[in-house]
Amino acid sequence: MSKKIVSLLLMVVLFVSCSEYQKALKSEDIAVKYDMASKLYDAGKYNDAIRLIEQIAPTYRGKPQAEKLFYMFSQSYYKTKQYYLAAYQFESFVSGYPKSEKIQEAAFLGAKSFSTLSPVYSLDQTDTFKAIDKLQDFIDSYPNSEYFAEANTILKGLNEKIEQKVYENAKGYNTILDYKSAMVALENFITDYPGTHFKEDALFYKYDSAYQLGINSIPSKMEERLIIAKTAYSNLIKFKEDTKYKKLADQMLVRIETDLQQFTK
Repeated sequence: MSKKIVSLLLMVVLFVSCSEYQKALKSEDIAVKYDMASKLYDAGKYNDAIRLIEQIAPTYRGKPQAEKLFYMFSQSYYKTKQYYLAAYQFESFVSGYPKSEKIQEAAFLGAKSFSTLSPVYSLDQTDTFKAIDKLQDFIDSYPNSEYFAEANTILKGLNEKIEQKVYENAKGYNTILDYKSAMVALENFITDYPGTHFKEDALFYKYDSAYQLGINSIPSKMEERLIIAKTAYSNLIKFKEDTKYKKLADQMLVRIETDLQQFTK
């Protein structure tokens, strides 16, 4: 068969398919729309399927075909990366069809849809917290699910994003020279996230904040603050003796020891 004939046949099929789709859009028969939406969904034409399903969704609520229809609706939004709508539809599906064989998949993809909406750590993390809650709910509800491992992996990444957000906010006080607030915020961070991979950095910037506060302090408060800074140095070295900040931290310690000598005379 020549390439021309193949191309012609493809064009005919495409024309017929488009013609059937247009007829379905204009049809008053919801069964026609349902059948065409199913065909389009199976063919991977999710945007076209969505248009038809949107027309008939309210009519099919409570009918035997509704479960399949709303599953296709949710999946179509998900596969076209319309994640807000996908999350909403998957949640509605889970709520409406608790005995469905698709329940775990729908619950997972609903939670995963929320996770795709999570922005970079520097932006507002409302959607991230929402995704964390949804994923944790899924993990608690379906501990034996085939999606359990993936859900945990996504959850871990989201929690790390929140962790970085909190760390950067705490470190930010050091950046703007608000050393008192930096010490408090960094200590809270270290307490709240004991296993964080930002701990070395947090300990150093807490030390740096204490150091800056100490060497720039008024005489009546200097000794106390320098001793606090020296303790912060010890905490950093205790955590990691070969810290990447070792050279700078040692230089700062020399200044602390020198300034403390005036109080031993």
